[in-house]
Amino acid sequence: MCNERAMKNILKKISLVFLGIAVLAAAFFVISLFFDEAVFVRKGTLYRAKVPEKLVALTFDDGPSPEWTPKVLDELKEAQVKATFFMLGDHVRRYPEIARRVLAEGHEIENHTYDHHVLIYYKMDELEKEIKDAQDTIKDVTGVVPRYFRPPKAWLFSREKKKIEEMGYRIVLWSLNSKDWVTFHDKQITAYILKRIQPGDIILFHDSGGVFTAEGGNRKQTVKTIPRLVKKLKERGYRFVTINELMSEQHP
Repeated sequence: MCNERAMKNILKKISLVFLGIAVLAAAFFVISLFFDEAVFVRKGTLYRAKVPEKLVALTFDDGPSPEWTPKVLDELKEAQVKATFFMLGDHVRRYPEIARRVLAEGHEIENHTYDHHVLIYYKMDELEKEIKDAQDTIKDVTGVVPRYFRPPKAWLFSREKKKIEEMGYRIVLWSLNSKDWVTFHDKQITAYILKRIQPGDIILFHDSGGVFTAEGGNRKQTVKTIPRLVKKLKERGYRFVTINELMSEQHP
């Protein structure tokens, strides 16, 4: 009887632990859905530029993807818009021809780490290796040496920022998060951005990745948003530029 009661208590505690984990996961998802954690770590980064005219930068994270990046590129080409792709070194290694197409079509390629690990858990030598491995892979495949860096999930503390800057990178976040990874409808994404857009904004999209993974996912709404958003913003007098072009136009 005692053993049976003890086993029930153990199972109850295990159930409570799993329930707690599930609640925390759900809370994290809801917070991520309705709030942008990047606002907490923007200090010392580029997230919006002070520019004299209506300029905006489209950026795409987590690619290249053999399924979605070509579709994104097709829409950008049709819209006659250039963008910046923050790529994962591992994806560049596996899909080199797509990375080369991004560059060949006039877009900018920058560093998003090698395999999308959150950097605040890293020792400094591990952080340096993660970024350097991505840099070397991008250079080997495309001939480009990235100058800008975007951390996965935006999570960086001051010590990581200092180390990344010492490596010669400018850290780039975003001012508008499309939340396309939760597959909002393209009309909702467009309406959200149009309501908040300002000159110098950097807009975050993804050309790969799901809710919990750095690859795969469904970017159908991202692809559909591009022509709709570009058309609306051009009607408002906005011009689309890469991150490097945005920096060159920024007031000192």
